[in-house]
Amino acid sequence: MDTDGDSGENRAGGRARTAAVAGARALLLAVVAPAGSIVLFVFSVVSIVLVPLGIGIVTTPWVLAAVRGFADLRRLLAVRWGGVRIPPAYRPVPKDANPWGRCFRLLGDPAVRRDLLWLPVDMTAGLLTALLPALLIFYPFEGFALAAGLWRALTDGTYVGWWYGFVPVGGQLSALAAGALGAALLVVGVYTAPFLLRVHFLLTRSVLASGQGELAERVRVLTETRRDAVDTSAAELRRIERDLHDGAQARLVAMGMDLGTVEALIEKDPAKARQLVARARRSSAEALTELRDLVRGIHPPVLAERGLGDAVRALALRLPIATEVDVDLPGRLGEPVEAAAYFAVSEVLTNAVKHSGAERIWVDLHHTPERGGMLRIAVTDDGGGGAATGSGSGLSGVERRLGTFDGVLAVSSPAGGPTMVTMEIPCESS
Repeated sequence: MDTDGDSGENRAGGRARTAAVAGARALLLAVVAPAGSIVLFVFSVVSIVLVPLGIGIVTTPWVLAAVRGFADLRRLLAVRWGGVRIPPAYRPVPKDANPWGRCFRLLGDPAVRRDLLWLPVDMTAGLLTALLPALLIFYPFEGFALAAGLWRALTDGTYVGWWYGFVPVGGQLSALAAGALGAALLVVGVYTAPFLLRVHFLLTRSVLASGQGELAERVRVLTETRRDAVDTSAAELRRIERDLHDGAQARLVAMGMDLGTVEALIEKDPAKARQLVARARRSSAEALTELRDLVRGIHPPVLAERGLGDAVRALALRLPIATEVDVDLPGRLGEPVEAAAYFAVSEVLTNAVKHSGAERIWVDLHHTPERGGMLRIAVTDDGGGGAATGSGSGLSGVERRLGTFDGVLAVSSPAGGPTMVTMEIPCESS
């Protein structure tokens, strides 16, 4: 049995498939990305120019939110397609900021200014670095078509009817030369297309990433995420205390008073005592329900017992909108990651129910072992769109929660919908 030959064929086939995928992705970037960059750059320039007139004060935060969403999508693709991490480093904007303060707070954010600088780079150098691997993979097929006889549709063999690269095609011999050039380009493309696609994302990182040293930037991000985690924990503790005080505790106090009254009336007025006992029983049941809901809000029992997939399915069953959940998780994840992912999905679903006007929601969770393991979550709804990170939205809290685990979030939500919120968290599966 020629196992070495089979292994070599498998490696060659795998390399060819990887190169083809890289070429297709590069072609998609070369077609779609420059169009988005040009549109957003024009809108950004016009909106910022109108700031002194007051119009830009209103429009600029919305335009910059769209730019940030576009940059976040590229960060997500950089991780997924090129293994290049580009951590976001945006400064939070206070929820109660007035329009002037919000606008100038955003314009003063170095990360926002890097986004604006990246747009013209993406539509020029970014286009070239995306176009090159796509050409190396797909341009050779034109040479093959010419060699196979397409040249006859371009010339009768008496003049040069077409140029393929630097080869003038005027007959069968020159068409074969074009096919040979195409074969050489394809071989180069198979071996270099994935690397060249990664170069595109490295260029993106060189502009979008902070100019601080990697260690300094990491320290800054960890400081911010730690502060966010502390603030979130404090807010959660206050919520628990408030819910206990206003809910279960009040019901238990009322139940105790009713039972005290029952003791006094059990011989004098048995009928009234029975009514109070029944009311105390209802209060105890309601208090138990509230305590269960409170515990579920802290850490759902189904999450601890059955894992993230079943916890999200249980969450979807309680929604008033039809929700389809697709789970592909090979095992359990770390408890902190599962909790962060669960509450992130819960927040995104809550936003969809409250604000999207959707009739249907799809949730996809899967884990891939590549690059040390990655949990990927996509929440899609058929609502009206318009969701964005930043400006104190609920998605900003989700982004900060994921940032604690070096996770990234991207939002695609054009006007009219649909909305897709994609989250990725580096983690291992047991």
